[in-house]
Amino acid sequence: MAGPLSHIKVLDLSRILAGPWSGQVLADLGADVIKVERPGAGDDTRAWGPPFLAGADAQPTKESGYYLSANRGKRSITADLATAEGQRIVRALVARSDILLENYKVGTLARYGLGYDDLKAINPGLIYCSVTGFGQTGPRAEHAAYDFMIQAMGGLMSVTGERDDLPGGGPQKVGIPIVDLMTGMYTSVAVLAALARRSETGVGDYIDIGMLDVMVGSLANQGMNYLVSGKTPKRAGNKHPNIQPQDVFGCADGHVVLVVGNDGQFAKFCDVVGRPEWPADERFASNGARVRNQQVLLPMIAELFLQKPMADWVALLDQAGVPCSPINTVAQLLEDEQVKHRGMLIELPHPTAGSVPQIRSPMRFANAQASFDRPPPLLGQHTTEVLTELGFSSDEIAAWSGAGAI
Repeated sequence: MAGPLSHIKVLDLSRILAGPWSGQVLADLGADVIKVERPGAGDDTRAWGPPFLAGADAQPTKESGYYLSANRGKRSITADLATAEGQRIVRALVARSDILLENYKVGTLARYGLGYDDLKAINPGLIYCSVTGFGQTGPRAEHAAYDFMIQAMGGLMSVTGERDDLPGGGPQKVGIPIVDLMTGMYTSVAVLAALARRSETGVGDYIDIGMLDVMVGSLANQGMNYLVSGKTPKRAGNKHPNIQPQDVFGCADGHVVLVVGNDGQFAKFCDVVGRPEWPADERFASNGARVRNQQVLLPMIAELFLQKPMADWVALLDQAGVPCSPINTVAQLLEDEQVKHRGMLIELPHPTAGSVPQIRSPMRFANAQASFDRPPPLLGQHTTEVLTELGFSSDEIAAWSGAGAI
């Protein structure tokens, strides 16, 4: 079965992670995604290592793990957008594209004659999405931004990490570039919404995505907690601000995460740990009471967990229907039977390494098929192929290559 976006063509002028992540999402859905990169250098993330993929000779390739995480399913061409030849190539691609993704600094592409107003004249149905740190307007619009910076500025690090008054306290970033990833997902949702709208109107759109906007929009319960209460949320380690008991607890030989989500689960938990009287205690009878009295409840739970090994607690709580989990490393996660059953780890053929491991998309369809037929491309791997498809002659392609334009 073809992917649900197998009829869609995407021009990906973005680099680093937020834009490329969206491009990979669209590629996984079957879209033909053409990634345009700088001649000789390519996407910055190609060099963001180690680690680098090992080639067939066991020597490192030029593809970092970072790059390989976000560029599956694409075709790579090289073109210098500062040259007339590079701009001509982009315009030719735009004429046949449905979606354009870019994350250049505000105004850069317009200076090259490649802004939205320029390109919609070529293709009125084009969906043009700009991804930047702060959006296209406002006092910071022209500033550069990275995920770590936006995690700090956007309030995420103020609610992530152990309490300041405890050992290890202080601000922490999330262990993955979560703002970039969320920006990529919001970008995907936005361009697909515009695509659906275009099917009704025939008209494309311009989409302005700012990473700081995404972070503000992702504050979710923490943001609303502040708006409702007027109290600034603070770091609380692993403790949930609205639901208890939810925390990490030490066992006789490790740690377990306990995630009690409602009063029924709390009653089951109390039976498992031998404290059936707790649900009748007014301090713990409701979630609100448990949140207010967590300083009393959590130390008592912590004392109980130390009495058995981690595996015993996980087995007992699983059997009772109480959500809990050991804290896996990435290696342990990828060996988990559920993860293996779902086929989340795949191997794709690679032109220099033989094969490259990939973590597949979680999207699954009953009447369509996600696409995993292309590995992350080598720099410029498809330049000749794509330019030939566009109708450029071999002499033109050779001349542009010799001049460093591609």
